[in-house]
Amino acid sequence: MSNLVRATDAAQSAPSLRNEYVLNQPNLVLDLLPLGVCICDRGGVILRYNRSAAELWGRAPRPGELVERVWGTYGLRRPDDGAIGSAGCLVSGVVATGTPVRDQEIVIERPDGSCIVARVNADALRDGAGAVVGVVVCFRDVTERRRLQAALRDNERHSQTLLDALPVAVYTTDAAGRIKFYNQAAVDLWGRHPEPGRDAWCGSWRLYWPDGRPMSHDECPMAVALKEGRAIRGAEAIAERPDGTRVPFLAYPTPIWDETGAVTGAVNTLVDITERKHGEELSQYFALIVESSNDAIVGKDLNGIITSWNQGAERLFGYAAEEVIGRPIMIVIPTERHDEEQEILTRIRRGERIDHYETVRQRKDGSHVEISLSVSPVRNAEGRIIGASKIARDISERRRAQQQQNLLLREMSHRVKNLFALAGGVVTLSARFAQTPGEMADAVRKRLNALSQAHDLTLPDLNDGTERPEKHTTLHALVRTIVSPYSDPEQDGDERITVRGPDVPIGGSAMTSLALLLHEFATNAVKYGALSTSTGHVSVDWFVVEDELRFAWREREGPPLDEQAYSEGFGTLLGRATVKGQLGGSIRRDWEPEGLTIHLTVSLSRLTQ
Repeated sequence: MSNLVRATDAAQSAPSLRNEYVLNQPNLVLDLLPLGVCICDRGGVILRYNRSAAELWGRAPRPGELVERVWGTYGLRRPDDGAIGSAGCLVSGVVATGTPVRDQEIVIERPDGSCIVARVNADALRDGAGAVVGVVVCFRDVTERRRLQAALRDNERHSQTLLDALPVAVYTTDAAGRIKFYNQAAVDLWGRHPEPGRDAWCGSWRLYWPDGRPMSHDECPMAVALKEGRAIRGAEAIAERPDGTRVPFLAYPTPIWDETGAVTGAVNTLVDITERKHGEELSQYFALIVESSNDAIVGKDLNGIITSWNQGAERLFGYAAEEVIGRPIMIVIPTERHDEEQEILTRIRRGERIDHYETVRQRKDGSHVEISLSVSPVRNAEGRIIGASKIARDISERRRAQQQQNLLLREMSHRVKNLFALAGGVVTLSARFAQTPGEMADAVRKRLNALSQAHDLTLPDLNDGTERPEKHTTLHALVRTIVSPYSDPEQDGDERITVRGPDVPIGGSAMTSLALLLHEFATNAVKYGALSTSTGHVSVDWFVVEDELRFAWREREGPPLDEQAYSEGFGTLLGRATVKGQLGGSIRRDWEPEGLTIHLTVSLSRLTQ
């Protein structure tokens, strides 16, 4: 049987074969063949056929009858629905030319109305002399194969439509890397339409490595996947478009294998990561800003556990990041202020923001620091609050500056009030000795001029810092300048104010501090003490004991003492701060029945600093 099958198959491929061998085979042998066989004469009349032919036709025609010249079927047509007419057209062509028919597909209509697609091979039957005496036709049912091929084409069209609709770039290549298919997203990424069958490996105009070095196309991820026969997941590269723009992307090439394990091609997916790269750059930029900020920036979760800690926080609180991340934020909050944190977390959970909340926090060494605190909710991608970001700014210097400013404003107010009081005192003193308005005006003018000179000595150095002119004088000259506005300008050696003591040199900031202090003594004497009456007088004495200057200001025959006016005034507080803080000495006031005595002790070494 195997010899007969080979012979029958050969009848479909060898035109020179003498087919009498087939014609003389018994019916039992033809029925064993797995394909339909039909033998007809030169006119197309069926002479013989096998069982497979009858099954394919759906009927058993009567051999030798002219009415069966339609090749055993009710009708034939081409797969494209074009009419063939009858089997005679197949037979006549073979009879006339002796040329066999190879792999022609026809549609056979059955009596029940069903149709099959058959693939036909026909060859001439020749006699011993080589003359054509008939035709042998072999055909097999390829309906299912056609259906599968159509389904495969439909699947391919559907796949291509689906791939074109994908938002990511997809393309395929053959085993040599030549591009076969690509979708619109790939065109958008590449900025061009590659030529299928010619462009290889990747459709990009140019390629670069992530560090910017040029990459040849045969080094790209698709080329590596095909050459090494392995899938690659997430290889990064950069594609340059013809217009010069560059697109960073991730490649996911996967080889395609046939049933024998041979690589037949590959499919690649390209993911544009431009936005991700931009986001990473922004994240790095913001991270640098956070790390370089002078303010303390701290992240924490909704349970108050520290999650991030910048260098500003290290400088402000004294803890390194590794010491605090994962620990409660309470470690920088004084015990008495723990309730603040609970209130802050409650407000953050409600989505509130806290701005410029001034409070106190605790450093690693236990010291306290005044801060201005701003707290904002931190949300995840879904908008859910997952923690808080805190910005703490050290306001200790600002507070000290405010306190200093307040002190200076109070001092300025105090001095302005004193000037008005002194002006009134000068007028009163001058009126006691003046005989005419002209004399009084002259006396007032001279005293105000002396007062201006004394006031100049109490001003600190106000230059811009480029130069530091030093003021130098002696204690005797300083005291005389300060009290001169209150002496009688018409009398030498006025007995109301006496000055006695060695001529001790003074200079630098000590002179300003001491001038301010003496000016305060004289001002109070004019406002409340001995110089506020016509009978009072003041004696200023000092002497040196070893390395110490001992100074005494005595007021006598003045009005009754008002201790409260002296002790609660701003000038008294300022004087105490000056002596202790700047001159490093001590001051004491004695409220004696005969008058006020002020004892001042200062180190000699401080007088020239």
